[in-house]
Amino acid sequence: MSAPPRTPEETKAPTRIGSLTARISLGKAMQAESANYFLLLGITLFMVVFGLVMVLSSSSVESHNDTDNFFSRFWSQGAYALIGLPLMFLVSRLPTRFWKKSIWVLLAGACFLQLLVLVTPLGVEIGGNRNWLRVGSQSIQPSEAIKVALVVWLGVVLARKKDLLGQWKHVVVPVVPIAGGAILLVILGGDLGTTVIMASIVLGALFFAGVKLRHLAFGTVAVAILAVIVAVSSKSRLGRIAALFGGASAANPDVNWQIDNGFYALASGGIWGVGLGNSHSKWSWLPAADTDFIFAIIGEELGLIGAVVVLVLFVLLTIVFLRIMHASSDPFARVTTAAIMVWLIGQAFVNIAVVLGVIPVLGVPLPLISAGGTAMISSMIAIGIVLSFARETGKEAKRQNVPQGTARRSSSRSTIGAGA
Repeated sequence: MSAPPRTPEETKAPTRIGSLTARISLGKAMQAESANYFLLLGITLFMVVFGLVMVLSSSSVESHNDTDNFFSRFWSQGAYALIGLPLMFLVSRLPTRFWKKSIWVLLAGACFLQLLVLVTPLGVEIGGNRNWLRVGSQSIQPSEAIKVALVVWLGVVLARKKDLLGQWKHVVVPVVPIAGGAILLVILGGDLGTTVIMASIVLGALFFAGVKLRHLAFGTVAVAILAVIVAVSSKSRLGRIAALFGGASAANPDVNWQIDNGFYALASGGIWGVGLGNSHSKWSWLPAADTDFIFAIIGEELGLIGAVVVLVLFVLLTIVFLRIMHASSDPFARVTTAAIMVWLIGQAFVNIAVVLGVIPVLGVPLPLISAGGTAMISSMIAIGIVLSFARETGKEAKRQNVPQGTARRSSSRSTIGAGA
């Protein structure tokens, strides 16, 4: 006996059910991540795209001079961004136990690469700094890998010692030999800028972990003394300090030229800028226009408005980091997020302060915006780590029916460790 013919409504019913199921699945997938996750991801992607546009604009002339191709540096930076994006998403899916189990191996591997820079012919010296490792036709900076490993290592160690951080010996014993040793490897290469950033990472992690302020004061003084010693140990670095105060630098005359042309670029931009792609300084007037001094090109082409937008982006990045720290109940996640925040925001502050003539030229890129493949990838991996914390916090909040982004601690500093 044959079945009765199906009506048009019955024929469309499976289609409607399938469509409804697909919409429900999509809705669940969109709700799987926390609001902080999407905020951080959106800001990061916008900064990467904005950086690629500015690298294309600022590097086109020098690219043509070097390779007879206006797009060579842009394509290189774009390739690094395409490597960094999947790595960031991959890292954002890694559980915290992965970092806790593997961090010693990762830190040792990064330090080994930096050691190769110092003691083997693979090491390359650029601008007086021996901080690059030549691998085939590419150069990488192992110090960037050390940054990533260091922030996670600090999170792991300080979280384990959270009840003992009121005693100075429990701070000195793990931090000075391990973190200090990693920083020493970078100091031996002569990279003062990276050394300052790494020292700031350590001090920032200790502060947010709850180490007593008087202990931090001693550490800050020690870091300042070390920075002075490193600064005066090189004629090139002394020349940069002299250039800051308007003095001529015989050891490094290009510093005065670079600082002056950075000022000219910012001044010529005015409020609205001369227009994207219309910079005059990038025509071989401003050295490192697409790396250390890209903020000057932003100020010239996009004016004060564009410069303020960059500052607002880093302020938003800071706010999202703080939201993730407050929403997390894991001391490891809070300390690691704080260390990454100090790294990226501190490095942005140093880069912009150099362009504005507030501090001597240190040679650090503007995170996520300046040209620099290893720096781009390491920054995106670091943000991927914070994204993983935001994901786990969102899942925990859903299990407990707690609104996402709710501050679980009145102070992210006083509850992590012993407090001041």
